[in-house]
Amino acid sequence: MNSPYIFQRTAPQVTGEKQPAIFLLHGLASNEQDLVQLVGDFKAQCHIFSLQGPIQHKPGYAFYTFEEEGKPQRDVFDKVVKFTEAFILEAIHEFNLDAEKIYVVGFNQGAVIAQTLALIMGNAIRGTAALSGYIPEFVATEYSKKSMDNSKIFISHGEYDYVYPFAWGEASATFFADYGTDVTFKTYADGHGVTPENLRDLVAFIAQDLVTTLN
Repeated sequence: MNSPYIFQRTAPQVTGEKQPAIFLLHGLASNEQDLVQLVGDFKAQCHIFSLQGPIQHKPGYAFYTFEEEGKPQRDVFDKVVKFTEAFILEAIHEFNLDAEKIYVVGFNQGAVIAQTLALIMGNAIRGTAALSGYIPEFVATEYSKKSMDNSKIFISHGEYDYVYPFAWGEASATFFADYGTDVTFKTYADGHGVTPENLRDLVAFIAQDLVTTLN
């Protein structure tokens, strides 16, 4: 891989050609190991790539800098989105992935990047899961977007989220629905996190296409 990203990759337990892949994007001040447990049900058949944010933000890392919550610094954000898109496209080629079964899962900052990638990559991403995220205004209004008519997105948000307000999650769901995307929007009586119910819904969303180790 020529990408500058530091990442962790888990190869599928079952060998074969053109296998699916899940790309994981962690939240602010976390690291590349944070979300791996969320998709353990798919490790038998999927390549799992977990990316470390390129910016140090103690005790972990970040994908972008920001003026305040909800307002990423545009120059940094633009570069990271391009780097992340390039990483996914390079990984598809490098590891002979099934280009029709590419999934991106993100939490917090990772969910913001994930939703942005869903728009700019369109049907190149089969499924996107955005856990407690939002769409920056400049992404919604200024970014070049591709068709998502053969793509789907799972958006989840805590009803008592005081880090990223619940209204941001609702706005994302409405935006993608209006854009013509297949949207699954789930809410939970929780704050800024991933509840067991949220995890079950996430797994069910991906399992619409992929057999899990639980089957």
